[in-house]
Amino acid sequence: MNCFVKSHGLGNDYIVLDSAEIDFDLGKSAIELICHRNYGIGSDGILLLVPPARGDFGLRILNPDGSEAEKSGNGLRIFAKYLYERKNASSKIFSIDTPGGLVTAEVEEKDGRVHHVTVEMGTATFRADEIPVDIEAEEAVAQRLVLGASEFDFTAVSVGNPHCVIFFEELREDLIRELGPEIENHPVFPNRTNVQFAQVISRESVRILIWERGAGYTLASGSSSCAVAAACVKSGLTDRKLRMLMPGGHLDINIGEDWAITMRGEVEEVFSGMLSDDLLYKLRNPSSINL
Repeated sequence: MNCFVKSHGLGNDYIVLDSAEIDFDLGKSAIELICHRNYGIGSDGILLLVPPARGDFGLRILNPDGSEAEKSGNGLRIFAKYLYERKNASSKIFSIDTPGGLVTAEVEEKDGRVHHVTVEMGTATFRADEIPVDIEAEEAVAQRLVLGASEFDFTAVSVGNPHCVIFFEELREDLIRELGPEIENHPVFPNRTNVQFAQVISRESVRILIWERGAGYTLASGSSSCAVAAACVKSGLTDRKLRMLMPGGHLDINIGEDWAITMRGEVEEVFSGMLSDDLLYKLRNPSSINL
C-alpha cells in the first residue's frame, strides 16, 4: 500500500501511483504536497493508474498545481515502462486510456529494462473550436497574439491537449520563463495552454523551449514536441520526420499525411519507495497541509 515510483523522460519527471494502492484522496492540496520539491517527493506531476473506460489501462495526469492534463507524451512513456515492468502488461504493445484520447504504446526492452517507448499520440488539429482558441479564424495558424506592448505570431494546435507555438530565430530561456505564464493564461485560450518557443534548425530538426500548463518551465515535453512538429509541417518549415531538441534531450516525431503522430524517446526510472507515515498523515488530513 502507498507505494510509488518516480521516473523521468528527458528530465521531465513524474511520480506514478496506483489508485487501488493508496488510501487517501488525491485532491488539490495532496497533489501539491506530493509534487513539492521541498516538502514532498518532488515532480512535474503525478501519473495515476485507474480502471480504464476503454483499452487496456487507464491514466489520469495530475499537474503540480492540482489541475488535470488531458495528455502527456513523456508521461505516457513513463507510464508504459511502469505498466510493463511493474504491472505485468501482457505484451510489449498495449493501449492506454487518457482524457485526451486512447493511445497505443510499444516498449523496447534490453537487458531486462525498458529504455525506449514509442507512442501513437493521436492526431493533430488546428481547428480553433477544437483546441480551443477564441479567434474568428477557422484554423489557429499564423494568428496574432498581443501581450501588452509586444505582439507575436502563433500557431495553436491540439494533440489531445492545447498548445501555442511561437517561432523565433534564437531561443532564450529567460524569455519563455517571463512570457510563458502570460501566454498560458491569456484570455484567447479559454482552457489555458501549453507554450512552446521553437527555432527551426533544418528540415529535419527543431529546437524548442517549453512552458507547461500547470507545471511551468520544463526540460522536455512529449506532447509539446508533437505539437511543435505538427505546427512546423503545417507551416511548411520542415519535413514530416523530425528530431525535436530540448534541454533535457531529444525525441523523434513523425507526422503522418493524415496528421497522425508517432513519438519515440528514452525513459528511465529514478527510484521507488513507500510514502512515509509523516507524509501520509498530512495526505489523509488535508487541513494539516500548509504550503
